[in-house]
Amino acid sequence: MTSKPRALAGRRVLLVEDDYFIAVDLKSGFEEGGAQVLGPVASVGEALALIAGTTEIDAAVLDINLQDELVYPVADALHARGVPFLFATGYDPVAVPSLHGAVALCQKPVDPQVVARALFG
Repeated sequence: MTSKPRALAGRRVLLVEDDYFIAVDLKSGFEEGGAQVLGPVASVGEALALIAGTTEIDAAVLDINLQDELVYPVADALHARGVPFLFATGYDPVAVPSLHGAVALCQKPVDPQVVARALFG
């Protein structure tokens, strides 16, 4: 990464990803951009517990399939709190339920700069 995404500076970003290497890469990229990464967490249960125990979350990046469990309950919890999020996945956009159909979808591999622009402009 040649330039740091300034939009991430000072942001608290929840990272929900079950692939270790992708999670480490994204976490590193977000931290290089000045973000504080919450997680990464690899399951719906862990993500929901982190959301319940954290008062400030600026945005989230969600993998759709977490160890054969779909992330949509996490998306619902974030939506209820007004937290912007996007899906980082290899899934086709038609696989996303209509409730979250307007949510940005970034195809893996995900570039932290693309995520920063999608979430924070």
